This record gives sequence, C-alpha cells and structure tokens, in this order.
Amino acid sequence: MDRREFLLAALATALSRADIARDRAAPTLALATADTEAHVVAVSLTGRIRARTRTLEGPRSIERGPGTSAIVAHTSQGAISLLQGAPPKVRRVLKGFSEPRYTAVAGRYAFVTDSGYGEVAVVDLERGRVVHRAAAGEHARHVSLSPDRRTLWVALGSSAPSITVLDVTDPTRPRVARHIRPPFLAHDVGFAPDGRRIWVTAGRESKAAIYYPRATTPAHVVRAEQGPQHVGFAGDVAYVTSGTAGTLERFTARTGARRSSTRIPGGSYNVQPGANRILTPSLGHGTLTFLDHAGRVLASPRVARQAHDACIV
Repeated sequence: MDRREFLLAALATALSRADIARDRAAPTLALATADTEAHVVAVSLTGRIRARTRTLEGPRSIERGPGTSAIVAHTSQGAISLLQGAPPKVRRVLKGFSEPRYTAVAGRYAFVTDSGYGEVAVVDLERGRVVHRAAAGEHARHVSLSPDRRTLWVALGSSAPSITVLDVTDPTRPRVARHIRPPFLAHDVGFAPDGRRIWVTAGRESKAAIYYPRATTPAHVVRAEQGPQHVGFAGDVAYVTSGTAGTLERFTARTGARRSSTRIPGGSYNVQPGANRILTPSLGHGTLTFLDHAGRVLASPRVARQAHDACIV
C-alpha cells in the first residue's frame, strides 16, 4: 500500500468511526406523544422505550424538525414545545397560541396551524420565536407542505368543507392562493414525495381523493376504510390509516390502486413514515405500532395510556 492509499484508508476509518460515534450520540428514535401524561416517549426502532421527556400538559401532535429537533403542539395549553436531541429535551416553550394543531417544516421554519385563531403561525426554529401569522380560515387543522416547499395545503377542520392553499415561496409571509372544496368533508391532506399528487382523506366517509397540484377537482376518488383517515407516504406508496376500523391500507400514490390492508390496534389514526418504518400510534390502546414498507407489523409496544402522534428523529 502506497502513502496515498494509506492516507485514504486512514481517512475512511476515521470517518467511519465518526459516523459510529455520531449515531451512538444521537440514535434514530421514534417519538410519541403521551397525551394524558404530559410527556413524550422516545422509543427505539425495535420497540424498546428509551426515555420519557416531561412536557406541558396535553402534548397532541409532534413533527420532526431539522436534525434531531421536533415540534410538539399542546392544543389545550395554547403552546408549542421545541425539542432537541435524541433522546430529546425541551429547548423552549412558545405560548400565545389559541389551539395549535399540526406542523409542517421547511428548513428553519415551521408552519403551525392554530384552529382557535384560524391561522398558520410561522415559527423560526433557529431563533425559537413566532415571526409571522397568516390567516388560513376557521378551524385550520391538518397541514401538508409540497416537497419544493412552495405550497401549503391546510384542511379547515376535522371534517372540513374547504381546504386553503397557501403560497409559502417566502416562508415568512404565507399568502392565500386559492380554496378547494373537496367532494366530501375532508380530514387529512398529504403531498406525495414527488409533489405530483396530493391526497385528501375523509372525515366521515370511506373515501379519499387524489389531486394534481393545480387542480380544483380530484383526478381520482378511491374507496378507503371508515373515516376519519390519515395519510403518509414512502416512495410511491400511500399509507392510509383508519383508527375506527383498525386498519392500515396501502395504495399506489399516483392512481389510488389498492395494494394491501393490515390490522392494527383500534384508535390508530395518525401515520408517519421514516427510517424504513411506518409508525402509527393508538389513542385507544396507547401502542406505537411499527410496520415495514410492505405493511407487516414489526412491533407494537404499549408506550402510554394514550398516544396521539409520532415522528422519527
């Protein structure tokens, strides 16, 4: 081995060791909200509880931010918590909200829906402060950001007659671009990873609709399990949960062709892909179910009395 090869090998070894050290310092974890117990649970991807982080009362939704950060919405407390680290610690608590619901993240900025004020609050995650509030419509709730970070869809309620589309090209100054009236009362909204389809699930019906980004009417309406449903994506697959039916269904994201259905604990509403897993927490059983991309259950530990939302950091 010549000197150049030796140096390259030494560098590769050093980088490998640095990667291992970084992974050990900040392991990949699932975070789930313990709604009635005022904490967030950190769970390994094999289903083992690693830590519990105390928070304000009523942590409802949680969304991953940059790196190992996460944003928790405390709807009943009118506040959000900014978490950092794996396992996480509370870095800052921001108050002044009415009923914060769900979050979409664009780099250093987070868009938090506030159903009480009918707004989207823009949070600068680096500075830890709200930098703008934009009117979205009464009962602003579920939210999804396009992969190019230019468009935000906001469902106005848990059974929403209307969806507000915001232009967030300037993330600090969202503006209303248009409104969409879905063919049913909508619940969740979600952009597919390629940005070419948006799924809208139903609040009360066994349906979901698939839109093109600029369309006002759906390209497809597909049959799903009992509403309300939530949707998440991995690759070209849409994963749709029905907490009432206790199922997770897999569809082709582009066309809505049904692929499979898996039984999961009742009350498993939210769904979040990440780290080659599909997560769905249960309000009814307090479980956090881990599935692979084929929809097979890998683990389903009980992590709390009630678990409303989850994410991967």
